[in-house]
Amino acid sequence: MVDIVRKKKKWSTKRLLTIGGIAGILLLIGGSYYFTAGPSKLGVDTERITISEVKKGPFQENIPVNGVVLPIISIYLDATEGGRVEEKYVDDGTIMKKNEPIMRLSNTDVQLNLATQETGVFTLLTQMQLSRINAQQNTVSKLTQMADVESSFKEAERIYNLDKHLYEQKVIGSQELKKAENDYNYYSQKLRLTREILKQDTIAMSKQSEQDKQSYERAQEGLQIMRKKVGDLVVRSPIDGQLTSLNAEVGQLVQAGDRLGQIDVLTGFKVRVLNFDEHYVSRIFTGLTATWPFGDSTYKLRITKVYTALTNGTFQVDMNFVGAVPKGIRRGQTLQLIVALSEEKQAIQVPKGGFFQQTGGNWIFKVSEDGKRAYKVDILLGNQTIDYYEVLQGLKPGDKVITSSYETYGNIQELILKK
Repeated sequence: MVDIVRKKKKWSTKRLLTIGGIAGILLLIGGSYYFTAGPSKLGVDTERITISEVKKGPFQENIPVNGVVLPIISIYLDATEGGRVEEKYVDDGTIMKKNEPIMRLSNTDVQLNLATQETGVFTLLTQMQLSRINAQQNTVSKLTQMADVESSFKEAERIYNLDKHLYEQKVIGSQELKKAENDYNYYSQKLRLTREILKQDTIAMSKQSEQDKQSYERAQEGLQIMRKKVGDLVVRSPIDGQLTSLNAEVGQLVQAGDRLGQIDVLTGFKVRVLNFDEHYVSRIFTGLTATWPFGDSTYKLRITKVYTALTNGTFQVDMNFVGAVPKGIRRGQTLQLIVALSEEKQAIQVPKGGFFQQTGGNWIFKVSEDGKRAYKVDILLGNQTIDYYEVLQGLKPGDKVITSSYETYGNIQELILKK
């Protein structure tokens, strides 16, 4: 029997499997090295991330805030005097005219004080009239005395002049002349004293009359105050407007200073921001503007008052509409406003996104030019708007960056982008 020599196969199945296994191991090792050597890498699906383009354009720093619509003017109704609510003339929500009564209170102490004050003023007036009558009678008496003294003086003067002539003619003696002279001097001095007394009496009467007048005026002022206190028991509308927040019922006891309600002026509205963060307290001032996008229009507002008192780390601001006021807004409605904190300028800007929560704005994943990978780059951000951050360093217009959340990336340095 002849043996047949067979050629041995160069690429046996076993050998091929061995070579394939070795190649797989080498590929695994190479892939492991590729992904672990140098910066750590991670493959991500581009459909699961947001890639945004860095642009340059108009930029105005602004912040979003919530404002509450309030009447342009609200005047609170506080009880000037305490008392019991005896009668309500109108209900909450009524449109009021100025000085129209709202409710009536009763207070017996105030009403009794008014009666006492009126009695006191009447008594003072009576006393003043009696005093004036007595003064007038006293003046008449002094004028009568004055007339008598003047008459006596004139008679003494006549006799003295006559006796001087008779004495010169040797008709009478020196004793008679001396007596006439003494009478003349006496009545002359008495006349001067009487005139001085009358003058002083006139001055005293004038002063007393002025004092009486002042006393009466003060008493009248006090009486008017008491009458006003009684009048204030009828609570009236201080202006034209709508009565709101009426907080009183018939029979209720109220104290002076208690809030009974308020009157809202319906000719316009203002917006109050209640929760401005204290971080902005030095940057918010009157004159700054805000916008409110509503429907197809954007309405403009201007800050008119800043309440700098801080409460729980926030402060309040009042704004008025500039130009057109939107129709249909209501008191208490909440508006989402955009407050401008700077003038408009040209700036490089990147859209806002979840990346900021993990990076703090210090770095971002920038996409390579071929779009196959993204790597970390350091950046510096400035101010912000509702939609964008201002880029100060690290990026240029046209760059593409990943702005979605980096929460699952950990310490990954480079992303391999898969489509």
